[in-house]
Amino acid sequence: MSDAPDPEVVELATRIFDLARQGRTGELVAYVDAGVPADLTNDRGDSLVMLAAYHGHADAVRALLARGAQADRINDRGQTPIAGAAFKGEAEVVKALLEGGADPSAGTPSAVETARMFARAELLELFEAR
Repeated sequence: MSDAPDPEVVELATRIFDLARQGRTGELVAYVDAGVPADLTNDRGDSLVMLAAYHGHADAVRALLARGAQADRINDRGQTPIAGAAFKGEAEVVKALLEGGADPSAGTPSAVETARMFARAELLELFEAR
């Protein structure tokens, strides 16, 4: 028996991660609703929420969170989705993650540290209002 992953499973997972990156919410949640874990991660520990957040897709983030995905799932580099969204300056994604319970102080660097580093005053105001 081989330890190599099934190529069909790898292809499907790649397709699902691409849907998150592209913000194709309807197709993405159809997979989750059909049984794909809402917290599916890739080989770097990036969750579907992380990929959707980093690429600026607030609707996809909200839909994944509504289906049980973790708002603060840390990847293999210690990063959280909200820190990725703060890095990219994605205010709507940051709001969606805060509404979903994300902690802007979690991770390394945290979203708060990231917003300070890149002078994202609007995001710092959101974090302080929390």
